Amino acid sequence: MGLSPLRNENPTMDETRISQTEELHPSTLDLDLLSTHDLLHRINDEDRRAAWAVEREIDVIATAVDAIAERLRTGGTLHYFGAGTSGRIAVLDAAEMRPTFGADGMVVAHLAGAPQALTSAVEGAEDDRAAGRAEAAGSLRPADAVIGISASGRAAYVLGAIEAAFETAALTIGITGDGDSSLARAVQIPVVLRTGPEVIAGSTRMKAGAALKMTLAMISTAVMVKLGRVYGNLMVNMIASNAKLRARAERIVASLAAVDQAAAASALGQARGEIDTAIVMLRCACDPAQARERLARSGHSLRAVLDGLRGPA
Repeated sequence: MGLSPLRNENPTMDETRISQTEELHPSTLDLDLLSTHDLLHRINDEDRRAAWAVEREIDVIATAVDAIAERLRTGGTLHYFGAGTSGRIAVLDAAEMRPTFGADGMVVAHLAGAPQALTSAVEGAEDDRAAGRAEAAGSLRPADAVIGISASGRAAYVLGAIEAAFETAALTIGITGDGDSSLARAVQIPVVLRTGPEVIAGSTRMKAGAALKMTLAMISTAVMVKLGRVYGNLMVNMIASNAKLRARAERIVASLAAVDQAAAASALGQARGEIDTAIVMLRCACDPAQARERLARSGHSLRAVLDGLRGPA
């Protein structure tokens, strides 16, 4: 467990040391002298370290996933707080939760300096600790989970949000590239992605950003699986908002309900596009309201409903 109350730490502790993400990479000191081919190989060699860094933290990430899923099962929300590249990656991941898993409002991203910071740098936004505190204090409940994201582990906006999360009694998780940083020390579950120095010193949009994207996608996907929003490897809560996704929804329903595509399309129409509802309608020979009731009783788990068909309904 981390220390959590950041106000009890020395505020200059991080400022007097060079973050691990700012160190010079000894293998890229001649970067501007390399041929294009060698330059790209040098970058690619370092990119491999992103996956290795994530792999080394699997056990910690698993702890985070289980803790987040427990919060979300009881009505909590998962909040991301980040700045710059880290915050934009968080926004991207959160934006995919509704269309992919039907998880409307379950994952929310907070970006320092938003909305302008989505497309351009906002000077000083990541240094605004008070803004992070205020954003978190106005958004969080005790049932929520918070992931603070900062490659250096010292973005003041993120640290302010974690401080407010601690005071709210929300679950706190940190993702950073520096295990000695304030963020790593402050949270209950620190995920330290040890990607090391960047090809270009301090440019964490590179392998640190790649490792972060992998980690957030891994966490959010695993949480949604744990919440029953995936059946096997199928997106049974997907929002079919275009022709490609509507065709995919029909294939999913046809496959899991053992019907042809026309019957699947008809059931989806009656179910207002809800894939799991349409499957339960067909498998249980019931109307949409009854199908939704069965899903609600099962904790909105299609797996639980279908497994229950083997015994008494």
